Amino acid sequence: MQFRPKRTEEPEINLIPLIDVLLMALIFLLLTTSFSNQSQLRLQLPSARSHSKLQVPTVRVTIDAQGQYFVAGKALLNTRESVLRQAMKDAAGSQGSPVVIIEADRRTPEGAVVEVMDVARQLGFVHLTFATQKASGSGTP
Repeated sequence: MQFRPKRTEEPEINLIPLIDVLLMALIFLLLTTSFSNQSQLRLQLPSARSHSKLQVPTVRVTIDAQGQYFVAGKALLNTRESVLRQAMKDAAGSQGSPVVIIEADRRTPEGAVVEVMDVARQLGFVHLTFATQKASGSGTP
């Protein structure tokens, strides 16, 4: 007969495999996460009382307060007319004569806006419009 109590081993948690799994999960998340590096433009658009939604093909040209051009949301490398012309031509694609929407900050130099209008005319885009923000006032809509 055995009168000695059975020796029970204490359960233990091995942390090394747990740490390995957590590190692998962290590496997986870092590799599969896409980091967005798009910068949001902060424009102060002029105000207007009328507002319309266009249902036609458009080319959107944005000009910030420093005169930097953005065509279809993509910044251009420089402000040369040839670069602007090519970017607008690429954005239009095979749309024929799209409406060119010019979004210019209220502090944008006038020359930059005129240059966009001139390039649009050279490309044969005859429909131009300016983006504005809705006026905050109690006037007639």
